[in-house]
Amino acid sequence: MQVQRWALSMLAGLAVLALSGAAGAQGGAPDPMWPSRQWQTATPEEQGMDSAALARLVNYGAVRSFDSLLIARHGQIVLDAYYAPYTPEIPHLLNSVTKAVTGTLVAMLLKEGVLDSLDHRLVDFFGDRTIANLDDRKRAITVQTMLDMTSGMAWTEGVEGGRPDSLIEWERSPDVIQFILDRPMAKAPGEAFYYNTGNPQLLAAIINKLTGMSARDYAVTKLFRTLGIAAPYWHSIGPGLTQGGGGLLLAPRDAAKIGLLYLHDGEWEGQRLLQSGWVDRIRHATTDMHASFDPSLHYANFFWVMPKRQVVMAVGDRCQLIMIFLALDIVAVVTARDYCSFGRMADDISGAVTSDTALPVNSAGGNQLAAALREIATEKPSAVGAMPETAAAISGKTWRFPANGLNLRALTLHLTDPSARYELETATPDPARPVIKLTGPIGLDGTYRLGQPTPLGVMALKGTWLDGERLAIDLRLVGGDTDRKWLLSFGSGKARLSGKDRFGHDVQVDAETPGAQ
Repeated sequence: MQVQRWALSMLAGLAVLALSGAAGAQGGAPDPMWPSRQWQTATPEEQGMDSAALARLVNYGAVRSFDSLLIARHGQIVLDAYYAPYTPEIPHLLNSVTKAVTGTLVAMLLKEGVLDSLDHRLVDFFGDRTIANLDDRKRAITVQTMLDMTSGMAWTEGVEGGRPDSLIEWERSPDVIQFILDRPMAKAPGEAFYYNTGNPQLLAAIINKLTGMSARDYAVTKLFRTLGIAAPYWHSIGPGLTQGGGGLLLAPRDAAKIGLLYLHDGEWEGQRLLQSGWVDRIRHATTDMHASFDPSLHYANFFWVMPKRQVVMAVGDRCQLIMIFLALDIVAVVTARDYCSFGRMADDISGAVTSDTALPVNSAGGNQLAAALREIATEKPSAVGAMPETAAAISGKTWRFPANGLNLRALTLHLTDPSARYELETATPDPARPVIKLTGPIGLDGTYRLGQPTPLGVMALKGTWLDGERLAIDLRLVGGDTDRKWLLSFGSGKARLSGKDRFGHDVQVDAETPGAQ
């Protein structure tokens, strides 16, 4: 779990699928245009959608911290929006959308006969381990109950608020698989839904046991190559063990291919990749999520389902979405850094459809959409303060911090150079790499400067002086899901760092005596 742990601490410290079975069977929908090599594009009106409605959706994304918004209908992209400083070539962290990909691999193993049955018991795969709290209920956990989040294990993840205690304990555990296996049981398997990232992690371990490959390597060989997706970065938690519940990074156009596979009932260019009935089970999901924010939500095979809207979704924290609209032959992908309303997204996208066939040219709507896309593609500078004398006094000095909730251990700012830059050290829980050093530019004109790629996105910083002693720094992992803010206060030769940890708690720490580089 070393990379995952660093991912969590880095974020902390620095900071639907609507499936119709085969869409071609839906009221004369055209034969699919497979994007194995390249997506085809069309105007919204050519695919029966209203450009003006999509322009409003683009504007909504701007106020909800979207990084991208892609919509494809009848296999052609009609909207491909990117919000600066994010750009289309940067892979995006998909968080728990990853669960749906892990589930997809299980469906492929079932299709190939490598996995004999979804009713195969969990404990049978781990006969080499001694499992704590082993009773008849735990012995009854199956692959299917894990896919449906009804395994019954006691788990606290804080999906609807509260502290994610199980995730915190998990990341501290020396053996993450054993930690999950040892959880006590709260319910009998199949009795009740409870969101548990341990379930896909166990399935990723099972994929490794069945294939001798990590889930990532199996996906590259069997899934991604077929779909025309270059081998992506996917966090690991140890040798041969891919992070099953998160940590996959894909560009939006590649994420949309996952959606298109499901839109066409698990077939790709005439080849069946997923077990027959897999997608249909998602379409007719019966597991009630009991979600307070939308009581209608159901769940199956790691997908969220909105039955009344005929939409199923792969969902990740902070509005990472692959949405498939069953009756409309649409795939939509959202990447973002804030939460959004699934219902509103589904209604706004479906509301933009006005015809099953091509519409006349809509010059006014097309102009609105083009203007909205131009607006979001250019970063808007934030206000900046004047450079004080303090900048020269601190420039080039290294400020070292004791252990703190922001995980920043050292920071050097070069603020008076022609190109301002930073050097920082961040703590990790990995004994092999307890500190990671990062360097890059920092924008002092109100715009981000993109620096080093990391497993969580591309580092981007900007800073502004609030007064003669306080420097505010905005840090964004472009392609990640979270922004971070630091406040550095300088005075009497000292420095104080302030910010919030990943639980929203205030952190304040004083630097040790600085030294020159």
